[in-house]
Amino acid sequence: MKTMQIQLTETALSKVQSFIDEHGGSAESGLRVAVLPGGCSGFQYGLNIEDAPEEEDEIFDLSQGIRVFVDPFSAQYLEGIEIDYVTTMMGSGFTFSNPASTGGCGCGSSFTV
Repeated sequence: MKTMQIQLTETALSKVQSFIDEHGGSAESGLRVAVLPGGCSGFQYGLNIEDAPEEEDEIFDLSQGIRVFVDPFSAQYLEGIEIDYVTTMMGSGFTFSNPASTGGCGCGSSFTV
């Protein structure tokens, strides 16, 4: 039973779908969303296209047929997160709005809890 909530905006979903297509993804492919030790604030986000989930992953089927894989360690830090993809004059990339975060740094991909 999945109790965790994770959201991707329509823009992020479209970008992820294009990455999956470029990767030659199948029906089993999906986006891994991970929290990794490191970064200037203690933790950092990791995103990767993977061919299939790992055995202990939580699997979320989002709109547009996109699957999201989250490992048990990362799940505790990702409850309620919203992932967006933005384009500005400074560049493009994924952004994270995480209610569990108590701080972060200017890079936008490092956070504290």
